[in-house]
Amino acid sequence: MRFVNVGFGNRVCDERIVALMTPDSSPVKRMIADAKEKGRIIDVSCGRKTRTVIVTDTEHLILSAVKIETVSARLNSGADDDDISDDTAE
Repeated sequence: MRFVNVGFGNRVCDERIVALMTPDSSPVKRMIADAKEKGRIIDVSCGRKTRTVIVTDTEHLILSAVKIETVSARLNSGADDDDISDDTAE
C-alpha cells in the first residue's frame, strides 16, 4: 500500500483511487453536487481552486488544488512524494 500526496500534506491510498478528473465538465459538477448531498465529499483544497477531482472505490470524491498532471505523475512514479512540492500556485 502506498499513499499519494494530493496537496497540503494530505495523502490518499493509491489502491483506492478509481479515477482522476478535471472539475470543469457538467457531469463532474453534478457528481460533486450529488456527493455533497450524500456527505461523500472530501475537500483538501484548503480554499483554493479545485483542479483535480479524485474518485475512490468507496464513491467518495476528493477535491484537490493540485493539477491533475501532478497527481497522475505522483501515482505513476515510485518517487517519495515528500520530495515533490505541491503544484498549487495559480
